[in-house]
Amino acid sequence: MGKQKNKFLQMVDFLTERMPLHNLSFDHIVNEKEVPVHRMSWAYYMGGLTLLFFIIQLVTGVFLLFYYQPTVSDAHASVEYITFFVKSGFLIRNLHTWSSSCMILCLMVHMITSFAMKAFARPREITWISGSLLLIITFAFGFTGYLLPWHQIAVNATKVVLQSIEEAGHYLPGALAALPSYIKEIIQGEVSVGQATLSRFYALHVVILPLFFMGAIGLHLLGVQLHGMSPGVDTPPREKERFFPVFILKDFWLWGIVFLVVFVLSLCLPFESFYSYPLFEAYNALGSTPEGIKPEWYFYFVYYPLEILPFWVIMLGMTIAQAGIFFVPWIFKNTSRKVLSIIAWIIAAYLIIITLFGQLIYEVFKGSGK
Repeated sequence: MGKQKNKFLQMVDFLTERMPLHNLSFDHIVNEKEVPVHRMSWAYYMGGLTLLFFIIQLVTGVFLLFYYQPTVSDAHASVEYITFFVKSGFLIRNLHTWSSSCMILCLMVHMITSFAMKAFARPREITWISGSLLLIITFAFGFTGYLLPWHQIAVNATKVVLQSIEEAGHYLPGALAALPSYIKEIIQGEVSVGQATLSRFYALHVVILPLFFMGAIGLHLLGVQLHGMSPGVDTPPREKERFFPVFILKDFWLWGIVFLVVFVLSLCLPFESFYSYPLFEAYNALGSTPEGIKPEWYFYFVYYPLEILPFWVIMLGMTIAQAGIFFVPWIFKNTSRKVLSIIAWIIAAYLIIITLFGQLIYEVFKGSGK
């Protein structure tokens, strides 16, 4: 009984230190909170930009709901109707599409820079874990939203991903071998990708994932407000600036500039212009799979390795990475910021190279294998 009581008290102490609710006061947030000024100070703005793009996603998504029809017979036609016939519909849709990619980019940069600055160090473990949840939810947003236009590239790319989930069962022992197929059936909803799949992805994208995201981001922002900004560097910064009004005004100024850039980009350059038009034709279940089918750019980091390396290698690596990201505060507890920066640069270099040159690397490996 005494041991259970001690464990309970340890848990209370752990949560009290990580979530010091007594700091949730006007005086602490407005009058006392300061932001360190150093060579990595720019990274403090990445979280705010991620929030900005989520707000754009939320607002434009609500407008799109007025016209979008989540049925396999009408989904593609409703998207075309929004794009070509609804007043400013093309702008709203382009804003939604561009901001989704920008949101994922900013969140990835935010995670990598936070890792490099050791922003996960005690007592900020819960803040890091909530940020990791936001990363996974955001990728889920991208995956589920990709299918909704119901065009060739969306449906076929979704089929490839779901087939990859099922293939994982070949590498699991015993009864676990059936688990991936069961998960695929739950996601897909029927024998093949169809109306049940679209309905489930629609529900996930517009209801379930936003609720999870808002819960996770609420916890994340609470942690940031309670603990303030991470020091970010080993030596105490020589200069600090007040969070309110100095930093917050700079943040809003940056929001305005970034929104203007994305607005002009959405007005002049449809995101779909980066792909060949036949990929965006309405999905034809009886037609052949067109060439060039691949996921969105933010999945290239796993897509191209899957094309080059054995499936089990990627599956093992992704499992370790997904589990490990939540345990970063404990795995790298005693690691110096210098070493963390080197690891962060390696991760960033890999993501940049595989995203920009993944197709070229794949062709080289494919050619050498002949």
